Amino acid sequence: MIQPAPSPAPLRFGYGTNGLADLRLDDALGLLADLGYDGLGLTLDHMHLDPLAPDLATRTRRLAHRLDALGLSVTVETGARYVLDPRRKHGPSLLDPDPEDRARRVDLLVRAVQVAADLGAHAVHCFSGLPPAHEDRDTAWKRLAETLAPVLDAATAAGIPLAVEPEPGHLLATLADFHHLRTTLGDPAALGLTLDLGHCQCLEPLPPADCVRAAGPWLRHVQIEDMRRGVHEHLPLGEGEIDFPPVLAALAATGYRGLTVVELPRHSHAGPHYAELSLPFLRQAAALSQGSTP
Repeated sequence: MIQPAPSPAPLRFGYGTNGLADLRLDDALGLLADLGYDGLGLTLDHMHLDPLAPDLATRTRRLAHRLDALGLSVTVETGARYVLDPRRKHGPSLLDPDPEDRARRVDLLVRAVQVAADLGAHAVHCFSGLPPAHEDRDTAWKRLAETLAPVLDAATAAGIPLAVEPEPGHLLATLADFHHLRTTLGDPAALGLTLDLGHCQCLEPLPPADCVRAAGPWLRHVQIEDMRRGVHEHLPLGEGEIDFPPVLAALAATGYRGLTVVELPRHSHAGPHYAELSLPFLRQAAALSQGSTP
């Protein structure tokens, strides 16, 4: 039986709190609501809902009430640079040779799943990490699949998709790598994809709009920024090479109903400025993608 194509969905835009790191979380929420965003990508970090501090469940409940009062949706992101190790960026990872270190990353992701369930989030985002030096890739892939198993179990029990992000330089760096992991794990229902549109411009063989169409069935979270071919540098919208209206048209056509979150962590020093600029840019590009006057 031929499945009907998904109905085009109105796009919903958010801003990542990792690009508002100099603001208190409550101030960041108020800013995004005032600017008209639909939601946010919440990076669990020491300044924004610290996942390792006491009373996480109580703090999460307070945040859920605040999000509800402001009418903001949320996706939980786990890309904080030093939340687990003050000396290693994004360490430890799911690929660390030390099983105790891997267990710390698994614990963070399981906590993130519970936070997401308590917040009514659309998904939990994660990534593979860098492959260990001098280790063959088959061993790394086997370790990744085994280490993700308890996280996927938690996601399944909570009914929260785990959205893995292809990250340049990581073991899982491309859409093809995501499908390798998916088939290795037996295509679990809880496993989805975080698609970073800048990464598509940076290193995927297909143009970003084609990447969106190819990824449509597995999309659970989308990040957006500008980027140039071959350079992994997150740029403000309009400062790179992406032609956004066709990309947003492709995204709407997939029927994706989650948030499309602006990802500018290295512009956090001017986060309110870029948050204010980004939403009108996206709305104009979305209007152009539908052939309407912005």
